[in-house]
Amino acid sequence: MDNIAGKKPALLWVVHLCTAALVALWVLPTFGLLVSSFRTGDQIATSGWWQALSTQESQLPAIRIAGEEVPVDGGFAIQGNLFEGQGAVISHWGTSSREPEAYEPGAVADLGDGVSLTVAETGDFVLSSATSMADLRMPRVFVSAATPPEFTIDNYGNVIASPLAGQSIGQAFINTLTVAIPATIIPILVAAFAAYALAWMDFPGRALLVAMVVGLLVVPLQLALIPLLQFHNWIGIGKGYLGIWLAHTGFGLPLAIYLLRNYMAGLPRDIIENARVDGATDFQIFVKIILPLSFPALASFAIFQFLWTWNDLLVALVFLGTGNDQQVLTGNLVNLMGSRGGDWEILSASAFVSIAVPLVVFFAMQKYLVRGLLAGSVK
Repeated sequence: MDNIAGKKPALLWVVHLCTAALVALWVLPTFGLLVSSFRTGDQIATSGWWQALSTQESQLPAIRIAGEEVPVDGGFAIQGNLFEGQGAVISHWGTSSREPEAYEPGAVADLGDGVSLTVAETGDFVLSSATSMADLRMPRVFVSAATPPEFTIDNYGNVIASPLAGQSIGQAFINTLTVAIPATIIPILVAAFAAYALAWMDFPGRALLVAMVVGLLVVPLQLALIPLLQFHNWIGIGKGYLGIWLAHTGFGLPLAIYLLRNYMAGLPRDIIENARVDGATDFQIFVKIILPLSFPALASFAIFQFLWTWNDLLVALVFLGTGNDQQVLTGNLVNLMGSRGGDWEILSASAFVSIAVPLVVFFAMQKYLVRGLLAGSVK
């Protein structure tokens, strides 16, 4: 009865639930980052992205009274608005960090020496005194207020067009593209030729080469960074785009050759033997038969290689440099977090820019990735 047609086994439901959980673990933070990239820094600091559409009740940073004093009824007064038209509604306020909610809106606070302060619900304030306040240190106001949802696209304008603390996100975006695209194409081209040779060409030492490729898969990336950099300096290429392209190619080739070789070895032998009988050379077989049939595997590896090189930080720091004109997006984000840690809206927009391109590439080529994975599982 467990194998009745049309009835899904329990294990299949477990697989579906685990897949849905994994998807949610990736999609929800990404969606939250997208929402945060359109919010203001104050709202990001005081509430989560899931509360972006609701009014937030929170204690705002201390605001110092400022303005020009004017004569009023034999005394002097300074008037203005704490929020400058932001639309917040005050629930409590105070003049001391020890008692930030000492007064209700509209109450009058005695600051001593004949100086008083009143703050309305809308943020309008009046600081009054019987004498001139030219030499008076203006008081700070601690406000608990309800702020309405606020969204802006200025974050992206600041990120892409304006250098922030010496860090140009636009230049870093171009640098990352310059690194990622060649570092994806070069290893695929080299690995495709090598995989065909290891799968379909007979020559001495082929099994040993396959074993060496498998062995290189377990070599830690960090182990080869400094020796490889010294070798680059010795041959004269130093730090630059050529060096980082070759580094990514070397680090990505073992996995690429291993995956493509296994895929090509599973292709129908009859097609290749018939082509050889008809007089086709190995290069013609590779170009006209192997490559078209191996496109799902090539596209799958291209996705993984592009995502790895795009999100890389360690290799870029070692082989490219740390100057502002050399930084990739990941290195740029690290610098922004160190120098502008309070500008959460800038960091959110910058982070979403850094993951937008990989997301587009992944969803644009996901059908090829699925084909490659399914074909590999069938074999």
